[in-house]
Amino acid sequence: MLVRHAKASGGGGGADAERALTELGYEQCRVVAREVSGIGLDPEAALVSTARRAKQTFNAMAAAAGWQIEPDLSAELYDGYVEEVLSAVRETPSQCATVMVVGHEPTMSAAAYKLAGPGSMPDAVTRVRRGLPTAGVAVIQVNGPWESVGYEPTALRWLLTPLA
Repeated sequence: MLVRHAKASGGGGGADAERALTELGYEQCRVVAREVSGIGLDPEAALVSTARRAKQTFNAMAAAAGWQIEPDLSAELYDGYVEEVLSAVRETPSQCATVMVVGHEPTMSAAAYKLAGPGSMPDAVTRVRRGLPTAGVAVIQVNGPWESVGYEPTALRWLLTPLA
């Protein structure tokens, strides 16, 4: 699952990495966490940007869905691009069936678009090409080991977005 962080406050002159979620952002997390769990996609591993809003997004989603996993925080997910996302996913332990990556735009939508191979849902591909909305979740089907992500065919199966 590639997740864009939920709605955050404006810069306000502070450091970008310290921007916090708004109340709308927290509501988005609750809504999308229920959608994710509702289709049986509870993550077994989480890779999360070190930005405050990304950590808050994961924590709010985990609380809403009852996930009991600790996130692996990565500065590369804050300032990296698609290859850094794919590299982080490739490091996922093989026993994990589902991994969640919480990051930023335009990287999350670009990664989802890159991984939208044969069998992808056309409407979802069109939508991620335009960008993921805040708290949007692109669900990628991986048909091999995590080490193959980006090298072997994958498919964009769902695009979940909060209504809040």
